[in-house]
Amino acid sequence: MILRPDKPISRPEFWLYRHYQTVHGVRIAIAFLLSFLLVRLLHIPEGSWPLITLVVVMGPISSWGNVFPRAVQRIIGTIAGSVSGLIALKIELYSLPLMLAWYFQTRAQVATWCGIVMFVCGYLTLGKRPYMALLIGITLGVVVGAPPGDFLTALWRGGDVIFGSVLAVIFTGIWAQRAYTFWRIRMSDALIASLKIYQTGLSPNLLEKPRLNTSIQQLTSGSVKIRSLLEPSSKETRIPKSVFEAIQTIQRNMVYTLEMQINAWWASRESHLLLLNAPTLRRTQALTENLFRTLSGMLKTGKTDQVSATIAELDEMKRELSGLLSKAEHAKAEATPVYGYVWLSLELHGQLVRLHELIRMVLRK
Repeated sequence: MILRPDKPISRPEFWLYRHYQTVHGVRIAIAFLLSFLLVRLLHIPEGSWPLITLVVVMGPISSWGNVFPRAVQRIIGTIAGSVSGLIALKIELYSLPLMLAWYFQTRAQVATWCGIVMFVCGYLTLGKRPYMALLIGITLGVVVGAPPGDFLTALWRGGDVIFGSVLAVIFTGIWAQRAYTFWRIRMSDALIASLKIYQTGLSPNLLEKPRLNTSIQQLTSGSVKIRSLLEPSSKETRIPKSVFEAIQTIQRNMVYTLEMQINAWWASRESHLLLLNAPTLRRTQALTENLFRTLSGMLKTGKTDQVSATIAELDEMKRELSGLLSKAEHAKAEATPVYGYVWLSLELHGQLVRLHELIRMVLRK
């Protein structure tokens, strides 16, 4: 199911994603209880395996972009592991030593089947599909754990794992949580947090530099958490992961720019007074604040036509700031932080413009 990238986020969705841990817990509880009743009503042999699979597939992750690929990998891994286990049981009927590696003693032309499968499993575990490779080995162990020659039990165990994976996909698909929607909300929150730091750090009403280390640290750690949403968001929307990573990189660099800009704003009393009395800089700050708000709103509503006017005004300010920056060669020592602040303002402007272009690309995909 491909998600429409520019779909507005509704109020129920906001509530759902603000309380995603509670919703996820309720979803797993209901899924487990209904699956348990289904297993009991149908008298499914080896009935613990569908329930174990359900919890393993749904438990650590909640979004559709994570659960569906994980379930598919589990089904493929289970089928491959089951076939390997059945072959091992068949070999065991003819020669137990052949199953346990007698190549050198019996000069047999077939190496230990289980050893070969586990070698392939271990090799692929360090590749692109580690979960699927791991399931091949796990399912092999589950199947060969059946009594010798008991193919029915082995088949039931493999089938139960597949059945549990299908149940996980079904329950996850009911009012599914989308990593892409979660990413939009988290990114919107990050922009608002950046705006608050920007407003507080450059406030003309403060007499001394505010302590923003905690806020900046929280914003940085929040950016790290957003990274886990990039890959499932890409799978849900078919938007290249590199686009999401570029947005993430710009957002992280903006935090560093803001921190340096605030340091330049409060570098010295003389430079601080110069910055306070520069009308061009104050207008630039107001436009920058408005752009932060507009980008945050754009992520929530999906509307991409609200930013153009603000960017056009910022471009006008950019030309004025560039004119101020060209005078830096003849600046006095106390004016040096002023030009540092101007340069950082230009850098922040460029980052916001690039961020707008990438977000627009995502929403208009």
